[in-house]
Amino acid sequence: MVRQNSGRRIREEKQAVGYMIALYCQRHHQPRHSRSTLTQNGLPQNRCPENKQTLCEHCQDLYDYAMQRLTLCRFGEDKPTCAHCPKHCYRKDYQRHIRQVMRFAGPRMIFYHPLIAIRHLIQHLQSRRTR
Repeated sequence: MVRQNSGRRIREEKQAVGYMIALYCQRHHQPRHSRSTLTQNGLPQNRCPENKQTLCEHCQDLYDYAMQRLTLCRFGEDKPTCAHCPKHCYRKDYQRHIRQVMRFAGPRMIFYHPLIAIRHLIQHLQSRRTR
């Protein structure tokens, strides 16, 4: 039986990854006139009255895959950041794409979501030290 992770650490990691994917998608895949603001769960929210959450098909697929991988992570609440994880669970194509996303969005997160960025950086440094 596969363990489903839903603890605080996994929720925070999902939130950070969601914001990074949304920021990447917003800047790379959405035309400038249709850019939107980000919601609390990390997905873009259009400024139109319906407030639909949108990601392009490619980024939505990556988002769904990342959420699934975090939910099923073998390390659970003891999970290191992905960069320091001894077992990379992403398929090669998804791994390449999430690296692009993190390289672009990671440094910019401090401007859009400073608390989440700082928390993620602290967790990254802690997992590096315990490695």
